[in-house]
Amino acid sequence: MRVAHFTNTFLPHVGGVARAVQTIVEDQRRAHHRVLIVAPEFVDSPGQTKVPKNLERSVVRITAFTQYNDSEFSVGVPLATTRSTRLAEFRADLIHSHHPFLLGDTALREAASRQVPLVFTHHTLYEHYTHYLPASLQGETLNDFAAEVATRYANRCAAVFAPSESIRDLIRARGVTVPIHVVPTGIDCAQIATGRASRARTRYHLPRHVTVIGHVGRLADEKNLPYLAAALALSLAQKPTARALIVGEGPAREEMARLFAAAGPAIAMRVVFTGCLSGPALLDAYAAMDLFVFTSTSETQGLVLAEAMAAGTPVIALDASGVREVVSDGINGRLLAADSSPDDFARALTSALRKPSLRAKWAHAAIATANSLNREKTSVTLLAHYAEIIATHRVSTLALPSPPFLDRLAAEGHIIADKTGALFGALVGSVPHVALTHPLC
Repeated sequence: MRVAHFTNTFLPHVGGVARAVQTIVEDQRRAHHRVLIVAPEFVDSPGQTKVPKNLERSVVRITAFTQYNDSEFSVGVPLATTRSTRLAEFRADLIHSHHPFLLGDTALREAASRQVPLVFTHHTLYEHYTHYLPASLQGETLNDFAAEVATRYANRCAAVFAPSESIRDLIRARGVTVPIHVVPTGIDCAQIATGRASRARTRYHLPRHVTVIGHVGRLADEKNLPYLAAALALSLAQKPTARALIVGEGPAREEMARLFAAAGPAIAMRVVFTGCLSGPALLDAYAAMDLFVFTSTSETQGLVLAEAMAAGTPVIALDASGVREVVSDGINGRLLAADSSPDDFARALTSALRKPSLRAKWAHAAIATANSLNREKTSVTLLAHYAEIIATHRVSTLALPSPPFLDRLAAEGHIIADKTGALFGALVGSVPHVALTHPLC
């Protein structure tokens, strides 16, 4: 197969979608499929992941406004792809979009022009990310608009991939009518298991006898990190031999550091911020953790939770979409009610810190959970769906042929109509869903 992936975020950007696309692409190349990635340019900055040269050769970089609104994101210029002869010559059998806007719209145009099926992975709950836009635009109206744009976009596709059952149920309730397939991003369990705890503990001055509470992820506003800092501070106060290892970087780091400082020097000095880690350094950090904590409620898949479990680390988290599929309360960690207070979270964490035999039992179950999400399994599932979608599309194209220029014209109309309809619905407070019995691609 020839598969073209359109994504607004990709390496060297650090984030869940970029990592998911990287995993999918690497697995498809390993299975001897031809892959092309269409992604924006990103400026070099500290903490970014280097792009392997053999992978970068498969990337078409689109001119972009980098570091948009003082964030780490780039905003690609969608029409820049029209100048890409490489994309034209690729002759994709299927186009896989990873966003419902910007390059997602470009994917819709390209799929229509080339008369190939378009699929979409609903990686993100976009209403939780509107704070990256200018403050003058933010509010409930924008949140409603973002959610509805994703729904309408999904219904223009041949099929949608959901990273978890929670997201499948959510987007179906929002009005997605095309087939939805649950395909999580896979993890490399064997590679994660190569991490060495001793190296990370030496690097970050964590004595062998201390218990390490870990967290991995972008330190961003949507991750509920003030809550996490408050709970960690309370638990560290109860367990003097515990340390916190915070892996990641982002705008919320300063607020977290301030909260730890406010809890007193005895707490702040036992918290280590590592910045962004990748490769062996990240795997060593996972291995050094005795417990993993997670309080985000904006996830579509608990990818870092599965990675932590692959290292044999139980998880304590809040019940939320993408999390409840990974964490089983009392089996491989604790899953607390979403409305639990930081005190409740701290009590559960402190209790686990005091029960090493219970943590050891959870660790065995955690490894089993991670193995069920091994990337070899998820890749086979995704490719099987691709093959079925391509075959179905070819049959429908033969039955109802149409000129490519008409499909492209229709795609432009759909893009305008969907954005306008979503905006109107958000403004009046009632968003009408458009049920499409015949998806565009």
